[in-house]
Amino acid sequence: MLSTHLGDKAFWRTALRLALPIAFQNMLTGSFALIDTMMVSRLGDVSLSAVGMAGQWSWFMTIITFGVCSGMSVFAAQYWGIRDLKGMRRVLGLALVIGVSISLLFLIGAVSFPERIIRLFNQDPRVVAEAVRYIRIACFSYPAVVLNLILSAFLRNIEKVRVPMYVALVTTALNAFLNYGFIFGAFFFPKLGVRGAAVATCISAWTGPVLLLLISLLQRNHMVQCPQDLLSFRRSHIAAFFKRAAPVMLNEFVWGLGVVVMQMIYSNMGYEYYAAVAILKTFVDLSFAFFVGLGNACVIMVGKSVGAGRIEQSLADARRFALLVPLLSLFAGLLLAVFRAPLVATFNLSDNISPRTVETALAITLFCALELALRNVAYIQVVGIFRSGGDTFYGMVCDIGSLWAFAIPAAALCAYVFHLPFLTVFIIAYLVEDIPKTVLCLHRFFSNKWLKPVTAEGRAGLEAFRQSKQQRLPASGGQA
Repeated sequence: MLSTHLGDKAFWRTALRLALPIAFQNMLTGSFALIDTMMVSRLGDVSLSAVGMAGQWSWFMTIITFGVCSGMSVFAAQYWGIRDLKGMRRVLGLALVIGVSISLLFLIGAVSFPERIIRLFNQDPRVVAEAVRYIRIACFSYPAVVLNLILSAFLRNIEKVRVPMYVALVTTALNAFLNYGFIFGAFFFPKLGVRGAAVATCISAWTGPVLLLLISLLQRNHMVQCPQDLLSFRRSHIAAFFKRAAPVMLNEFVWGLGVVVMQMIYSNMGYEYYAAVAILKTFVDLSFAFFVGLGNACVIMVGKSVGAGRIEQSLADARRFALLVPLLSLFAGLLLAVFRAPLVATFNLSDNISPRTVETALAITLFCALELALRNVAYIQVVGIFRSGGDTFYGMVCDIGSLWAFAIPAAALCAYVFHLPFLTVFIIAYLVEDIPKTVLCLHRFFSNKWLKPVTAEGRAGLEAFRQSKQQRLPASGGQA
């Protein structure tokens, strides 16, 4: 079975060519948070928890923007399959208008009522004061973050996967240098503490989209050619975009809101527990980077085949990704479990983190490492396969339903009604979200109902595939 599904050399050549640069870029992007968390952790539990809570506001914005990017990619990947370059730039323009508007709303919220935002997560006055100092500066990076996400996603859709990788390498190195300088007053920088981390984030975040545009101009790639195409969308284009993209955007918004609610439950059980979750998040984001790369490669490869009407090829590649991601997740999870102790220790080099935070971080890291394969079964289905095939609605139902119908009620009951320990609450919340979602996703995957092309070529190819399949069924039955 493994050799049948994973032995195709052409698949590996294309998948690795696309996935590795994207994975490396996501590892570098994840290093943004890792560097912030490691350096801020030297200021103590309160500062670490404060930055983590302030980061939830920008994380929520990022999740919604990811929905915009995913909606754009549904069209861009399939348009790329038939080389409809004007259509690709048109959908990029729509995504930019929507994404920048979202970032400005989050920026205005952070400037206008920062304390209200932070108090959603914690009422400790020390944590709130420290988080407000951070978010009042860091919020000016929000438009840059959104621009970087959308432009990088578009470049990946046209298979320019190395450009975002190189830009991420530069901005991550710059972020590390500025963080160290502004937080601790090193080199010629003033010592600003938590505010220094926010200043470093702003400068390095704005460097990203500027470099992406400069490199694209030098290359004269499809992103900057015919800039008038960016605003060439009409009402019919907007309606078609939202028909496919709205479920993804709603999915990310409501799912992201659910994750924020989960973080509120965790943080109100104690800021030390939340500090442990902040440490865990940096590991998960880094270990998850490779799977994000595979997910993006899946969107490009499967979406390109669906858009061009090569349905048999799209199904073969989808099956390969559906098997490959869980297998690699087992390996990555075992590595994370084995090395969790030295990884957690890097946040406590000066013994400035409490024993409870360290113990909790070790425990939840072990659980998430062992559960990674289960979580990634649903991830590659929803984000990689269903969206590339155009089936954005079903993925939304799985994501939102499993979180809001199962995980959040279970966590709230365990924490506030039964008063169970934090670790028990955390484990139960994860399992009751991932198990139902995995079952629903696999059922949809094997039904092939996720194939919903947005191009005329794709629809014609799907119809031919269905007719061919119906013609083969009587012959199979006769032989049986």
